[in-house]
Amino acid sequence: MSTSKLGFGLITCQRHPDDRRPDTERYRQALELAAMADRLGFDSVWVSEHHFVDDGYCPSLLPLAAAIAVRTERCAIATGLLLAPLHEPVRIAEDAAVVDCLSGGRLLLGLGLGWRAEELRALRVSPADRVGRLRDMVATLRQGWSGQPTTGGEAVRYPHVLVTPGPARPGGPPIWIGAMGESAVRRAGQLADGFLATEASPAAFAEQVGWALEARARAGGDPTTLAVGAVVSVFPFEGHDAFQRILPFHQYVDWKYQDMEGRAYGTDRRRLAPPRPDAAETERLRATILAGPPDQVAEGLAAYAAAAGCPVHLVARAYWPGLDPGVQAETLALLGERVLPLLDRAG
Repeated sequence: MSTSKLGFGLITCQRHPDDRRPDTERYRQALELAAMADRLGFDSVWVSEHHFVDDGYCPSLLPLAAAIAVRTERCAIATGLLLAPLHEPVRIAEDAAVVDCLSGGRLLLGLGLGWRAEELRALRVSPADRVGRLRDMVATLRQGWSGQPTTGGEAVRYPHVLVTPGPARPGGPPIWIGAMGESAVRRAGQLADGFLATEASPAAFAEQVGWALEARARAGGDPTTLAVGAVVSVFPFEGHDAFQRILPFHQYVDWKYQDMEGRAYGTDRRRLAPPRPDAAETERLRATILAGPPDQVAEGLAAYAAAAGCPVHLVARAYWPGLDPGVQAETLALLGERVLPLLDRAG
């Protein structure tokens, strides 16, 4: 059986419409949950980025990662995902190196292309330039963390600048790329140390892993050195009504991405809530989450490793904006105490 690692995420610090707490309290809770996940034995804690969103979706991942670094001792601290085209590559090389030093070499830098028109427009990035800017980011990170001066990539150039301090590990943090479509997945296999899938079924994930490994081999790389991971929404809970308990919060996370795609918050500041789901929408949402007793959730997670046929770093999407903080802590404890022991864990 393929071995697995398990991470907790995706921490976003979003403000659900029914959550009246100040932002300071949401960020405090984020750090407490990260520390709890570390104590429970999770392999990683993952944070996620978006900009200009009315619910305060976290826009600044490396400062949050640095704060998590000083509250944890052993788990990896991972970005899932830092939106590479929106950032200056050499500054990310510097900031990530500092976080790696603060954490004692525990940063995992996950990168993504980004897709929101409002973000790209506001940060003066052409959609057509996203792939080139992602490639330039990877090139700059590799050069900058090598100890030698970096000149950047093809479009973003630097005059032989030195990235200091260097990261805690030779070569720097592992670079992962999150992707969904075939061309993007194959790009991840060619460029990155790891590939991260998001909300795919086990069968779809297995197909994506195949694309990534094949692309790596065709590029002359060793497929066995490519790490693979999958973000899977989960809600372990005792009782028969786990899905009904998590449905409003699962729906909010799912709906908010649709809202982000269709609305420019700078011109529309109304904070909306998702409509009540009808039967068809409820069943669609049910199919996109593992909700139920811990043994059932563990079985669902294990299916991803079995489908991929190789070691998998699973990311349990179990951070739910708006969920009662006590219930949020309870479900994290169930993941750590009842689900983790049932997985075939990587050493």
